[in-house]
Amino acid sequence: MVFRRETRPIDELIFEIFRVNDRLIVVGDATVKDFGLTSARWLVLGAVALSESPLPVSQIARNMGLSRQAVQRLANEMSAAGLVELRENPKHRRARLVVLTDAGRVSYETALERWRAEWTGPMEEILSDTDIAEVMRLLRRLRGLLQSRSR
Repeated sequence: MVFRRETRPIDELIFEIFRVNDRLIVVGDATVKDFGLTSARWLVLGAVALSESPLPVSQIARNMGLSRQAVQRLANEMSAAGLVELRENPKHRRARLVVLTDAGRVSYETALERWRAEWTGPMEEILSDTDIAEVMRLLRRLRGLLQSRSR
């Protein structure tokens, strides 16, 4: 049997998404390291900071498409670092709520300012608002398909 090295356009797209994800993590880690963060921690802090009310780990995980265990590990690390507090949840005894501390809010906002100063401008130079809207539309369709077929 001979192995053929043919790729389809969708294969190329998926590989490119993986490469972009890797670069975002590398660049994100470098951008936020001075604030005691990693890209993963910054992402979870952002989910908490942008929420209108405190969320349990399971809801943060669902919102972000991550495993509950991964978000729990990050929440525990950030709690130990003083970036978040894990508070009692009146609706569920075991599902504690993740709440940003003042230090966590400062870390998140300062990291966001640095990201915008270093990366938002260059990205906006190569992507128009129309480009961004189209990419978002396509990525959401792809994510929807993946979510619907993986449960």
